[in-house]
Order: sequence, then C-alpha cells, then structure tokens
Amino acid sequence: MKKEDKGQIIDSLTEQLKQYNNIYITDISNLNVENTNRLRRMCFSKDIKFLMAKNTLIKKAMERSGNNFEDLFPVLHGSSSIMFSETANLPAKLIKEFRQTSDRPVLKGAYIDTAIFVGDNQLDALTSLKSKNELIGDIIGLLQSPAKNVISALKSGGSTIAGVVKTLSERPE
Repeated sequence: MKKEDKGQIIDSLTEQLKQYNNIYITDISNLNVENTNRLRRMCFSKDIKFLMAKNTLIKKAMERSGNNFEDLFPVLHGSSSIMFSETANLPAKLIKEFRQTSDRPVLKGAYIDTAIFVGDNQLDALTSLKSKNELIGDIIGLLQSPAKNVISALKSGGSTIAGVVKTLSERPE
C-alpha cells in the first residue's frame, strides 16, 4: 500500500472518529465471506458504519482525532474491524444477535461518549445501556407521573365531595 493511500485512510478514519461518539472495535477473524457479508448487511440496515482497517492505521487515526483513545491501544492487535454508530447500545445488540448463529464478532473494546469498555465480557453492560431516546422517554414518564397522580386525586376527590353533599342533603334532620 502506498503512503498516499495510507494517508487517505488515516484521514478518513480520523474524520469518522471525530464524527461518532460510539465506536466499537471487534474481531471478525475466522468469519467466512457469507457471514461477513451478512454482518455488513445487518450493520447497513441498522445505520451502523462497518469498516476494516489495519491496526496501525486505526491507532494513528485515533491519535490524530483529539479524543483520548489510549486505553484502546492494547486491543489493536490481530484482525480488527470498527463499528461507528449514533446509538450507544445498537452495535452491542447487533453483535449479540449475530452471535446467536456464530462465535464472532468478538468485542475487543468500545468507546462510548468518553467511557472506554475493554473486553468481550463488557458486551452485556453495553447492551443494557439506554439510548438517548429511551432516556428521554423515561424522563418524560417520570415527569408525567406526579401530574397524573394529582389529576387522578382531584377527579376522585370531586366525586367523593359530591357523594358527601348528596348524602348530607338526603339525610333526615
């Protein structure tokens, strides 16, 4: 590979590392062409960018990106692929879904909004992370709950007061 080609790949990776806050580094070695293509199609259908690159090029791009990826440098050995996503837990869910039929991809490491997860044992923790939309929904639900309780109490209290007034008016003196 020519030096110019390497420079273009590094520049492209650097831009994507700056653009995305959720980055997964995986090992897809030993996957045959059919399974690799199936994984690529799954990534495409879920808006996950999937790239293969040499470890040294990935490391240089990480160094140039301005983010602190130093804790991920030790996982850059062997075969590495990168997944970029807008949603933090989506690649982890995709990996778990894909591994129902295969033993790969193996999670080497992930960078989620400045937090770094290293090792395949972190996959369950990453799948349990809530997406931005899920968190917004939870917050809205929490904010609506007290208002619903107040409205419910007012409605039930209104019928109770009406019942008391009716009972008092019907009572003989």
